[in-house]
Amino acid sequence: MRFDIISANPKILESSLNNGLISRARNKNLAEIYLHDLRDYSEGRYKQIDDEPYGGGSGMILKPEPFFKCIERLLSERQYDEILHFTPQGKEYNQKRANDFSLLKNFILICGHYRGIDERVTEKFVTQEISIGNYVLSCGDIAALVFIDSVVRLLPGTLHDAESALSDSFQVETGFDYPQYTRPETISGMKVPDILLSGDHKKIGEWRKQKALEKYKRIKDN
Repeated sequence: MRFDIISANPKILESSLNNGLISRARNKNLAEIYLHDLRDYSEGRYKQIDDEPYGGGSGMILKPEPFFKCIERLLSERQYDEILHFTPQGKEYNQKRANDFSLLKNFILICGHYRGIDERVTEKFVTQEISIGNYVLSCGDIAALVFIDSVVRLLPGTLHDAESALSDSFQVETGFDYPQYTRPETISGMKVPDILLSGDHKKIGEWRKQKALEKYKRIKDN
């Protein structure tokens, strides 16, 4: 799986891409990730990548020319399954979409910054706009990291335990995980539920399902 990330500030991404789960997927050759700095595709002495919005208003807009040059170069080299732009007005991202994207191969990820990007970039190239939630982030790079992490962890071989991705929160029916416990059996007078010590895996499974459902109902009621 390949990700080409187009960013106005790729240094935001470097640490997370070179550590943890994403790094593990890269080291196992399960995922290729390439950063493309918009300034490498801009012209002029100051390598300007933003400008004031037409029609007035606050903030700066990322200019279209660097995006056009970068994306057209990438498209000349290979085919891409999706060209994604992370934006508040996009489709809400969820586990089902992560599952679907994990079956694809090549992505271009467009990361906005400041007040956004020139709309003509979206009109010409973007296949889907994606939102990771109803809140404002400083840049699309953070959303891109969320997207990559959620997708590559589903690739066979990324996780040590083959069942982990299938039993995660939002993969199960309720969308929530059940309470988890580990050793010691008792701490500060608080004991692990007896059912988990019983060895009866059928009853343990029923208990876990019930607890996950209770958590789901509690969140929904609030």
